[in-house]
Amino acid sequence: MSISLSSLILLPIWISMAQILQGGPDEKEKTTALKDLLSRIDLDELMKKDEPPLDFPDTLEGFEYAFNEKGQLRHIKTGEPFVFNYREDLHRWNQKRYEALGEIITKYVYELLEKDCNLKKISIPVDATESEPKSFIFMSEDALTNPQKLMVLIHGSGVVRAGQWARRLIINEDLDSGTQIPFIKRAMDEGYGVIVLNPNENYIEVEKPKIHVQSSSDSSDEPAEKRERKDKVSKEIKKRRDFYEKYRNPQREKETMQLYIRENGSPEEHAVYVWDHFITQSAAENVFFVAHSYGGLAFVELMIQREADVKSKVTAVALTDSVHNVWHQEAGKTIREWMRENCCNWVSSSEPLDTSVESMLPDCPRVSAAGIWKVKGAH
Repeated sequence: MSISLSSLILLPIWISMAQILQGGPDEKEKTTALKDLLSRIDLDELMKKDEPPLDFPDTLEGFEYAFNEKGQLRHIKTGEPFVFNYREDLHRWNQKRYEALGEIITKYVYELLEKDCNLKKISIPVDATESEPKSFIFMSEDALTNPQKLMVLIHGSGVVRAGQWARRLIINEDLDSGTQIPFIKRAMDEGYGVIVLNPNENYIEVEKPKIHVQSSSDSSDEPAEKRERKDKVSKEIKKRRDFYEKYRNPQREKETMQLYIRENGSPEEHAVYVWDHFITQSAAENVFFVAHSYGGLAFVELMIQREADVKSKVTAVALTDSVHNVWHQEAGKTIREWMRENCCNWVSSSEPLDTSVESMLPDCPRVSAAGIWKVKGAH
C-alpha cells in the first residue's frame, strides 16, 4: 500500500490529536493549540505535492487521441474511448487533464465550423480596437443576404463554446451527439442562412501584473551603508519566502484576472448584441431560433428587451431543456402569449416523442424529446 506525502505529514498530528482527546480536561490547552495548527494547514496545497506536474499536451495527437470516421474520440494506439481516471487517486490532476483536452476540442470544433460547414468567423464587437478583448460568432456566407430563412443557434451554459451542445458528449459519445454540426448542415441543405452564437465567451483571462513594492529605504535620509544593509536583509527575506513558497505550493498556477468583452459580458448581453448588429440586418423574411438550456433563458431576455422587433422578425423558436422562467425574468403577458403560439420546449422525458409534458409555467408548450435529445445534464 502506498502512502502519500501529505498523509505522512499529517499522521503525527492526527495521532497527537487522538491521544489528547483521550486525556482529561487538563489537555484542553494542547487541544486548542493543535486545532489551531490544523487550521493553518492548507490540505489542498499539501495534496498538490503528490501530483505530477500540470503540464498537458496542446494537441489531440499529444494526448494520443483522434476522432475516427464515426466522429468518436479514440486512443490512437489502443482504440479505446477516453479514460478520465488516467491516474488513480488524483482526481484534481485528472480533472485538469480533462479540462486541457476540452480546450483542444473547443478549437477542433471551431475548425470544423469553418472547414466542414463553411462558416465565417466574425469578430465582435464589430468596432473593437486592436487592443481591447474580443469574442466571435460564426455565420454562413448568406446569413445576412438570404431573403427567405435564417437559423440562429444558441448553446447552454458552462464550458461549451460556439458549435457545441455538450463537451461531455463530444468526448464520451461522438461529434454528432455533442456538437451543433448536424443542425448546421441540415439547415444549410434546406436553404437556411445560419448564425452560431458564442454566449459563454464573455471575457479573456490575462496574468495578473506583479505589484512591485518600492523599498522604504529609497526615499529615506538614512546613510548609504544602512540602506545597503537593509536592502541586503530584504533580499534575503524574499529569497527565503520564495523558497518556502516553492516548497509549500509546487503546483502553484498563475494568478489571472478577467477582462470582460464590451457589450458581451454575459450570455444575455451577447444575445442582444448579436440581434442588434447582425440578425436585424439580415434580409430573411423568417428567422428561427434553436436554443438549449440557458440559451432559452437568453432568448427570453432578448425578447423582453426587444419585444416588438422579435415579434416582427422571428417565426418560431425550438427550445431544448430550456431553463427560462417567465416569472423570474418578469416576462409580460404579451410575451407569454406570443411564446405559447410560437415556441415549443422539447424536454428530457421517457414519454414518446412529442408527447405533451405538463408545465407549471404559463408560457410555451413542453413536449417530450424522448431519446433523440441526449444533452440532458451536460454542459
